[in-house]
Amino acid sequence: MVCTVTTEMLMPAETPSRPFEIGLYTFAERTPDPKTGKLISSAERLRNLLERVELADQVGLDVFALGEHHRPDFVSSAPDVILAAAAARTQRIRLSSAVTVLSSDDPVRVFQRFATLDLLSNGRAEIMAGRGSFIESFPLFGYDLRDYNTLFSEKLELLLKIRDSEYVTWSGTHRPPLQGQGVYPRPLQDPLPIWVAVGGTPESVVRAATLGLSLAIAIIGGYPEQFAPLVDLYWRAVDAAGHDRSQLHVSINSHGHIADDSRQAIDEAFPPFKMVMDKIGRERGWSPMSRQQFDRSTTLRGANFIGNPDDVIEKILFQHDLFKHNRFLLQLSVGTMPHEQVMHAIELLGTKVAPVVRAEIARRTAS
Repeated sequence: MVCTVTTEMLMPAETPSRPFEIGLYTFAERTPDPKTGKLISSAERLRNLLERVELADQVGLDVFALGEHHRPDFVSSAPDVILAAAAARTQRIRLSSAVTVLSSDDPVRVFQRFATLDLLSNGRAEIMAGRGSFIESFPLFGYDLRDYNTLFSEKLELLLKIRDSEYVTWSGTHRPPLQGQGVYPRPLQDPLPIWVAVGGTPESVVRAATLGLSLAIAIIGGYPEQFAPLVDLYWRAVDAAGHDRSQLHVSINSHGHIADDSRQAIDEAFPPFKMVMDKIGRERGWSPMSRQQFDRSTTLRGANFIGNPDDVIEKILFQHDLFKHNRFLLQLSVGTMPHEQVMHAIELLGTKVAPVVRAEIARRTAS
């Protein structure tokens, strides 16, 4: 769901200048290689994932985020455990969920796990809370999908109370009350960063703004311009709630792949991308993805960041003109690609794309 766009709405509200962050996110997919049919073990997939986080840290990327899924084609049902392993192998990169499916989890345990990650990583943990793009976790943990909306609202409220106070008194519908109990450990960061991830619903955007939480928008289809009104809505709702803009952030999260040559990047990305999206499409009634549709998505006004470093730089800067966001996360990869291809894409993002984008946005902000 997206908003209808008008010329006036495309003008972003003024936002405070802040350093631009570039990072990665992944769902830790474990799907057959579309060319060989090979399916690697879960253990190998996790080893590859940790090597990718380590490289991202070494090449100077700012954030690594990991999604939560409870399906056979992903290995990240416990992202905080994997991120804790990554914390031991990295020095500076921030470690986030993308997303924590808060509706089907216990906010007390979520806070405890990420507070522990924060301590292990010396203050680099973040929570990106969302309702999730799949529903398997609801019956798995005994929740009713009819409570989809109220579960998230209530549990986010409790998570924020725990973040703000060591001792918590709270009552709700979906969890036993807390009557002044302490929640431990407390994180190194105060407050522990909590983001709300949305897919395009204005009500979710306003909720994040009203609560004073940073916003992550997933743009994985359509035209980016369609989402500009959501960013404008967010900042206006932040102002209406009386929050300090300088303490809040907007991230754009999108799919992509980078190679030395544009055509090479598209040719490498299409087979695994199509395999994954067609599988989801069969579940949800979508038509199979054509190569023409995929190629169109890689153009400047398309949703996917697929090309050579110059292509990706151009698209990030194009979207920065639209959103004035201060974080961009790229999903590498959508579907299974050879490990060396993904590693090279990470290297290009960190060494070729990120320095140019940061310098240009800093120049624009200063002028």
